[in-house]
Amino acid sequence: MGLCYNIQRMIKKFIIRWAVNSLGLWLASELIDGVSYGGEILVLIVAALVFSIINAFVRPIVVLLSLPAIILTLGLFTLVINSFMLFLATLIYEPFIVETFGAAVLTVIIIWIVNFAANTLIRE
Repeated sequence: MGLCYNIQRMIKKFIIRWAVNSLGLWLASELIDGVSYGGEILVLIVAALVFSIINAFVRPIVVLLSLPAIILTLGLFTLVINSFMLFLATLIYEPFIVETFGAAVLTVIIIWIVNFAANTLIRE
């Protein structure tokens, strides 16, 4: 039961993260010029899935490799890392567009705020 329960819990967390990332990307596309998904909800959902997968697998490696810069900037460099992860998601899935690095930074900040609000509301 232990292993099966842990797998179900991990899947549940991933789906919640995916939904929250979808909401954050939608909000960013509404608020920020240079972020668009063409008005199709499927594009937004797939972009959030790609972004979530990148954050689950690629981001930990990049964070580990850039740990000195993160420590030196007191964690602020994670904003840059997350922005690059978003750019990577847009390269992989081209219908979702983030035109500039500034738009990526603002999008990541919006996603952080949405994640914070969701984590506050949904406590495990």
